[in-house]
Order: sequence, then C-alpha cells, then structure tokens
Amino acid sequence: MSDEPQRITVMLVDDEENILRALQRLLMDEDFDIETATSGEAALEKLPTLENVGLIVSDQRMPGMNGAEFLGKSQEIFPNAQRILLTGYSDINATIEAINKGGAGRYISKPWDDDELVQAIHNAVFLYLQGAEKRHLNEIINQQKQEMEEWNASLKKRLLQSTTTIREQSQAIKSLDNKAPTAVFSRMFDNFFEVMGDRNAVHARTVGILVTDVARKIGLDAETVASFRLAALLHDAGKFGTLSATLHKNLDEMSESEISDYRQHALRGEEMFAQVQELAEILPLIRGHHESFDGNGFPDGLKGEQIPLGARLIAIADHIENTARTVEHFRADYALMNVKYRSGTQLDPHLVTKFQGITRTVFFEGKKTGELSEVEIDCMDITPGMIVSRDVTSGAGVLLMQRGSVFDPAGVALIRSHFRKNPPTNGIFVQVVED
Repeated sequence: MSDEPQRITVMLVDDEENILRALQRLLMDEDFDIETATSGEAALEKLPTLENVGLIVSDQRMPGMNGAEFLGKSQEIFPNAQRILLTGYSDINATIEAINKGGAGRYISKPWDDDELVQAIHNAVFLYLQGAEKRHLNEIINQQKQEMEEWNASLKKRLLQSTTTIREQSQAIKSLDNKAPTAVFSRMFDNFFEVMGDRNAVHARTVGILVTDVARKIGLDAETVASFRLAALLHDAGKFGTLSATLHKNLDEMSESEISDYRQHALRGEEMFAQVQELAEILPLIRGHHESFDGNGFPDGLKGEQIPLGARLIAIADHIENTARTVEHFRADYALMNVKYRSGTQLDPHLVTKFQGITRTVFFEGKKTGELSEVEIDCMDITPGMIVSRDVTSGAGVLLMQRGSVFDPAGVALIRSHFRKNPPTNGIFVQVVED
C-alpha cells in the first residue's frame, strides 16, 4: 500500500459552462483534482463515483434544484466535505438556508473577487485536511483502545483465574499448616507467564530470575526470597491497564497523557492484588519498583532505604532486562554498564554490583574478559558516562561528537535534539568494556 496521501477532490457546480471554465482556469495550478457538474441533480449522480471530496462549490441560482437544496443533499454523500455557496446580493434568504441547512461554511458574492475566492477555497481545503487528520487520529486511538480492552480482558481473565487457583490451593495448604508458602504463589504465576509466552512474560520471568539470585546471595531467608521472586514476577501487572502502544516506549518519547497513564501502573498493580490477603506482603514492592534512590521516582518519591529492599532489587533487574533487549550483542556488558551509570541516582549503588554474575549468566555470549566491544543504540538510550566509539553525525552529515568523547547531560540533550530534527540512517555506537 502506498504511503502517499490521497489527493483532494474539489467539485464545482454551476449551470453556466463559461463560469465553470472560468473557475477551472482560476484553479488550474492548485494541488487538487477538479470535478464539475452543470446542475445539482447531475452533481448528486456524480458524487458517489468520486473519492476524497474535500470541498463542494455551488452556485445558488440553478434550474431545478437550487444550490442550498443541493448542498443539503450532498451532506448525505460526503458529510465531512466543506461547502461554499456562490450567490448574488439579492439571495440573502437562500444564503441563510444554505448555511443553516446545507452545511455551507461560507458564501461568496457574485461577481466574485478572484483572490478572495481562491483564498476561501484554500481555507476550506485546509479545514477539511485538519478534520481528516483529526478523524484519522481518532480512528487510531479508538483502535488502540479496542486492542487494549481485548488484550486486558484476556490477560486479566487469566490472571484472575490464576489468582483464584492460588487462593484455593493456599486454603488447602492452610488446612494443614497455618502458613501458605509464598513459593506456591511463585510457581503458579511462573506457570502463568510461561503459558502466556509474550514479550511481557519473558520480561517478568527474567526479572524474577535476576532478583531471586541476588536475594539469595545477600543472605535473605527462603521465605523472603520467595516473596521477592513473586513481586518480581508481578511488578508490571498494572501495565495491563496501559495503552498497548505505550507499553515499550521510552519516557522521553511519550506524550504528557501517556506519561501520566504510565506512572499509574505501579499503583494499578498494587490495587489488582490488594484483595488477596495472602499477597499483602508483596504489595509495597510492586508499588515501589519505580522509586528512585535519589528520591525522584514515583509514585511516592521515596528515597534511599525508605524504598523497600525488594523494590530496589526489582528496579535494578527491571532496568537490566529492559536495557539488554535493546541491543543484539554484548547484552550483559551493556546492561551492567547502564545500571552502573544510574548507580546512586535511579538505582541503589550498594546493590548494583550484586547483579554482575547472574546478568552474565542470563545473557551469556561466551566473550573473553577485558574484550573491547561496541553496541549500536537508539539516541533515546544514551546515558551520561557512555563513551562514543564512532563519530556521531546528523542526518545531514554534520559532525556532532567525535569518537572517544564521553557523553555528559548536555551532550545527551544535543544529540537527541539533532536526531529528532534530522535523524541519520544508523544509531549511535558506544563503547562497552567488560569489567
């Protein structure tokens, strides 16, 4: 299918051939197709055979059907088209009728001024194009909403089914023991995500693996480890209420409304499981996994050790998994480099180093220690501290940053600004050195 925009059609209706020819000459250099008809009846027969009619210009005084009547009937065929009535000074009542009933956006008095008429036609075509773009965007939004509702309905149904099964099993366990092992919950939801099998499921299970390994290494007891694993599996469950188009967008690429919706997913996740008493201990971890170590996170702006330990672990694992999947090679090195740069700001610096071993295991690629590598990344993924491994140029070939330069916040902003305005065909190559 061609991506070229469909040309606009303008229909001219007048019973006098010489006037139609004059109008056609006036508009011969315009960037739209011209169709003509010598009566309202003929125009109504012709309109259904045309496409993308954006403007109808009609004379008022014509034999048989007058202009006001014709414009009114034309709305049934092309309701979104703009309409202009050509009328004499004595036809004020007909003009009012055309505006009130025929959908005419304006009228032009005859004899007309050429410049005024051409400008009026330009304005009308522009209004039609604006409306068409708005309708197109509304169609996209409605389609996304429908897709989101269908997607959410399916996932929520499966989540609720899993939760119901868990509660039934936990009650059976409680009849034998006063405690329901959190491991049972983890196994059930792990099975759920395995069956689900999509990108979100892979993310949830990988974050769970990373968090579980580190929780064990720092000496937490088995019950706490199981709780952290379960929270890691469910940390993004609140995204089931987010528009699917924004699920994997970078925050810098989202609109204000999308950011506002995205920032609610931690709260939605907490709310989804709030009624399950057995999951109460993991709710603060789900709620807090987007808090930042420096206090600039959400939803509560917690800082440092105010953030639950499990939430701090999930935040690091979440960032490692999200970052690793943005590159094709050297995933472990690149992900660990990223979390290192965010250590002390977004992420807990005391915990970041604990993830090296498990990250290299999960994203193993068989490289030698100390190997100098580079990865190609999107401009939205660059972070202060990264080293440029190849010269960075704009789409116009302007050198923006030399090889060997280190990104600082100003450099990051500069590159992103240039790439938005004039994007090159390739991404940005940054150096990765394995510790």
